[in-house]
Amino acid sequence: MNTAASFSERYAWVRLSLELNLSPTLARLLLANFGLPHQIYEQSVSTLSRYVPTQLAAQLRASPSDELEQRIQQALQWAQAPDQHLLCLADSHYPKALFNLHDPPLLLYAKGDLTQLNYPALAIVGARSATNTGNENAYHFARFLTSQGWCIISGLASGIDTAAHQGALAAKKPHSTVAVLGTGMDLVYPARNRELAHQIAAQGLLLSEYPLGTRGLPHHFLQRNRLVAALSKGVLVVEAALKSGSLTTARLATEIGREVFAIPGSIHSPLHKGCHQLIRNGAKLVESAEHILEEMGQTLPLALAQTENPSAKRQSPKLDQLSPEQQQVLSVINYDGMSPDQIQHHCKLSTAQVGAALVQLELLDLITQQQDGRYLRS
Repeated sequence: MNTAASFSERYAWVRLSLELNLSPTLARLLLANFGLPHQIYEQSVSTLSRYVPTQLAAQLRASPSDELEQRIQQALQWAQAPDQHLLCLADSHYPKALFNLHDPPLLLYAKGDLTQLNYPALAIVGARSATNTGNENAYHFARFLTSQGWCIISGLASGIDTAAHQGALAAKKPHSTVAVLGTGMDLVYPARNRELAHQIAAQGLLLSEYPLGTRGLPHHFLQRNRLVAALSKGVLVVEAALKSGSLTTARLATEIGREVFAIPGSIHSPLHKGCHQLIRNGAKLVESAEHILEEMGQTLPLALAQTENPSAKRQSPKLDQLSPEQQQVLSVINYDGMSPDQIQHHCKLSTAQVGAALVQLELLDLITQQQDGRYLRS
């Protein structure tokens, strides 16, 4: 929290954010009528009762309970660390982009480099159970966009979120990535991303609206998505099923005037149906990170695009360098995915020949095996 704020002001902001039975909507109503939190606590019960139930008014006028006092002191003590911050609505570091929301958080917990919030940002979101291709796309798009001056926003979830954060960090720029959590700042979900969270805190920024000790509940992650959308100038959906939370992020982004982008895929893949629905509803179809830069008004020199853009063609072995069996197997595999039995049926080779060819083609990055065992062209 801004060091210019007095201790009593900081205390009041934290208390207001932690008050039992005080919804964010009621808190904002009180702020609108009385000013800063410490001014709310100076009001009489009768005055407060004009806006909130009498029992809640009496709670606000009384001294905090022992439990509430303990939570307030825990938050204030947490913020004593140099890289840990409490950002209230009135703080100069509070992200102004969140004022586009009808319900901006009263208080944000931040860990890491606050200057990350000063860079133009793009959100990259998608499926937790993403395909290898989806994860690679998220990683390379994030790395490339970070190299072009963008900060990558995502939610630290498994799959696409993880790959996007990793790609942004790999660009090794002063700006990198912001992870918006659906838990308290002292918890990491999923637990396997604990090390990634430490890397982001050291090189980027962790952000949460939830008090310390808050465990991840399903509705927390849906709430978190609105912050991901608001912090960004645009949202890229890499892979998403029809009921994916990423579609919620895209919808919220549209509602507040952000651009929405989607990467298309196989018409047979459940993980692409959400992206296709977004495209039908007006999202920009993108096949390269350059498409995003063009839409956002940023041009890229052609030479740079060809060398760094993740969609630029990869150097592949010449087909005449493959064995006849490998060429035959590769010729029947499409971009929708085929099982080994389907491949064998089409190319009329033995099981052993098909298996050997598949292994070599995968090592050459010409094909990719999906989690369901199908193979598709890279």
